[in-house]
Amino acid sequence: MSNKVTKAIFPVAGLGTRFLPATKSVPKEIMTLVDRPLVQYAIDEARAAGIKEFIFVTSRGKGALEDYFDHAPQLEQELKAKEKDDLLDILKSTNMDSGEIAYVRQHKALGLGHAVWCARRLIGDEPFAVMLPDDVISGGTPCLQQMVEAYETSGGNMVAAMEVPREKTSSYGILDVAEDMGSLVSVKGMVEKPKVDDAPSNLAVIGRYILSPQILKNLNRMKEGAGGEIQLTDAIAQEIGGSEGVYGLRFNGRRFDCGSKAGFLQATVAFGLEREDLGGDLRRYLHEVVAADKAAE
Repeated sequence: MSNKVTKAIFPVAGLGTRFLPATKSVPKEIMTLVDRPLVQYAIDEARAAGIKEFIFVTSRGKGALEDYFDHAPQLEQELKAKEKDDLLDILKSTNMDSGEIAYVRQHKALGLGHAVWCARRLIGDEPFAVMLPDDVISGGTPCLQQMVEAYETSGGNMVAAMEVPREKTSSYGILDVAEDMGSLVSVKGMVEKPKVDDAPSNLAVIGRYILSPQILKNLNRMKEGAGGEIQLTDAIAQEIGGSEGVYGLRFNGRRFDCGSKAGFLQATVAFGLEREDLGGDLRRYLHEVVAADKAAE
């Protein structure tokens, strides 16, 4: 079995009901964060980490997502004719070569574990990444790249982790830490959405994983877990104490929960401020809004 991670699964079958009515006709994953779809941030992060094969677990109504990665000859010709080379370069950067991307249908919404299991035949006997596009992470070195670099030493199974306020632990999968080695921790337990008083730590699992193919075998035998769904964390937890082990990586970067409206707005502001062409105007506007609020108090 190779130790190199070249495949990534993107579970994108959800209906995005928290963003209705927008998601009535537009898949949540191609809603724009500044001027790029959510999923493009995940793709760019995966490419930076060395991912070569992109596997999307979709559902009915996701045709616009598939079209996004296809070539647009008419638009490309128009941009070329108008000599808009900068826009043409941006457009070409979103294209995916034939054979680079694959789509698998999840016919029933049975949870994240089930979505990953749906892609099992395309993974085979090699380690793979799982990326949740809702979790957008900004920072210097992309999160998955940090994980791949750590994985080359640790092996096993790895989850991205960050500390959250104790009162919010019931919203996450939480790690029970066996040994804290700084940025990397070894794990002796994982609890999916525990009661606040029962949480073993405040170290939460975020939507980035590097997993061994054994996880897929575990999912073959999985039954419903928390929330009546097949939980990926339950399948990972079965490897704790085994020969490969489970690790958490405290990544460097800021995570935005773009599955929520508040998180999406926060990410829009943060990414807008980072842009050279937008940051100045946006910053001035925000100062004006804050000043107006203070004057009204």
